Amino acid sequence: MATTYAALLRGINVGGSRKLPMAELRTLMEGLGYTGVRTYLQSGQAVFTASHGDEESLAEELAAAIERQFGFTVDVIVRDHAYLAAVVRDCPFPAAELEAKQLHATYLSEPADPGRFADIDQQAFLPEEFRIGDRVIYLHTPGGLGRSKLAEALARPRYTKGLIATTRNWNTVTKLVEMTGD
Repeated sequence: MATTYAALLRGINVGGSRKLPMAELRTLMEGLGYTGVRTYLQSGQAVFTASHGDEESLAEELAAAIERQFGFTVDVIVRDHAYLAAVVRDCPFPAAELEAKQLHATYLSEPADPGRFADIDQQAFLPEEFRIGDRVIYLHTPGGLGRSKLAEALARPRYTKGLIATTRNWNTVTKLVEMTGD
């Protein structure tokens, strides 16, 4: 049975390095046997349908193909529509009342033990806040992500060690739900 997924690629097409044209990514993914391949923006989101594998094996397959084709490694997280919809449904912040630039989801490659973040003094970062969900960190940054001291703290290696973590703004989060639900 075929399942529709979103692939989230970490750290491509930002700065001047690790350029991965979306048209070439689509061609590469079609070559892997994925169908209905569509990309969203230039920052590393692709929606596709696959009749083989699971989230983890598809992420590994796509990462290996990108490395072979483009000569650099890219961390990839693959998630299905049900998971993406649950991220939106379970958001602990009032998403409908916030600007998209104020709310982000950091997708994680595996569940994060809340104890991993226990030493973060959340009061010190207010009004910025974060909550941990199912393989996701919800991040509320009233001033936007670019100036967020909390986002900077959460990205430190001691919090992300052993995890793939990639952040998307709320517009992208909801668009991927829409695209995978088509």
